[in-house]
Amino acid sequence: MGVFVYLPLVLPLTALPVARLAAYRLHPRVATRLLAAFAAVLAVCSTLCLGLLVVVGTAQLAGNPLPDAWSDPEVRRAVPYDGITGKAAIVALAAVAVGCAEAALRHRRVRRRAQRALAGLPAGELAVVTDDAPYAYALPLPLPLPLPRTGTRAAPDGSDARTATAARTRGRIVVSTAMLACLGPRERAALVAHERAHLAGGHHRFLLTVRLAARANPLLRPLRAAVAYTSERWADEEAARATGDRTVVARAIGKAALVSRGTPTPTLAGVAGPVTASGTGAGPVPRRVAALLGPAPAAVRWPPVFTAVGLAVWAAAVGTLGSALSSANAAVTLVLVLRAATQL
Repeated sequence: MGVFVYLPLVLPLTALPVARLAAYRLHPRVATRLLAAFAAVLAVCSTLCLGLLVVVGTAQLAGNPLPDAWSDPEVRRAVPYDGITGKAAIVALAAVAVGCAEAALRHRRVRRRAQRALAGLPAGELAVVTDDAPYAYALPLPLPLPLPRTGTRAAPDGSDARTATAARTRGRIVVSTAMLACLGPRERAALVAHERAHLAGGHHRFLLTVRLAARANPLLRPLRAAVAYTSERWADEEAARATGDRTVVARAIGKAALVSRGTPTPTLAGVAGPVTASGTGAGPVPRRVAALLGPAPAAVRWPPVFTAVGLAVWAAAVGTLGSALSSANAAVTLVLVLRAATQL
């Protein structure tokens, strides 16, 4: 096992360049998926290696429930500096478990509270809440709403069409009356298209993934910030494509970000992003507006190798692969060492 057990704890550093470059050099859809995948794999590998170190550290504690043979010198020699790192890993893994559990429970609690608040509103994709506070966000639902049965007559007010759209996007768009009052008719359509893109793309999953990854390894926090930005840019571009007017979308985002109080939790997507400590919406809104005022980004799935972003992506890919191989090597080696020690 040797030093391989420690590599996944530091290899997330290889993803830092791509976290900065991909957000501005790749299509937002590609960047979001790529960064979230890197974060997930790197977080799982580092957590696995922490668990392996915890096994060695726990075996050294008096009264532990593990077999006595697991504390033999042969096992301890498999991990360099086992006396320090083994016990430190116990504290680190406990912190990871508490942090991830807190983030997941908060995400679930906020979603349930929002769903209960919308229980009395008419069914449909758009949920307009009477509130003096301006906000708008996409609320994913655990199950899709039922599609209208084939052969039934559509309602005159178009409610069947709205229900069908909500079923496809698996969620509702929550907008306050104060937010709608700040926007014109075309800007309202752009806002709805933006939030619909969040639902259709399942952006809450990417946001939750990178948030849990950042809790598992603090070196992955830049990827969390990058995905928060790229997911908003993804929705911006989808809204621009749906409305056919990038300027209107840019104006809607600018107005909404100025007055919005943000989303109720960082793992829910909204036009202005989550709430910061100062109470304002997070996210580089001016850069989003500037991007919308320019041409649409090219939909390149993988950047050329000999470019800055291409080299950054390959560096992150190599680091992620190295992390996976190192954690697998460490896990297999420790299992073999423990099995041999137990048999003796």
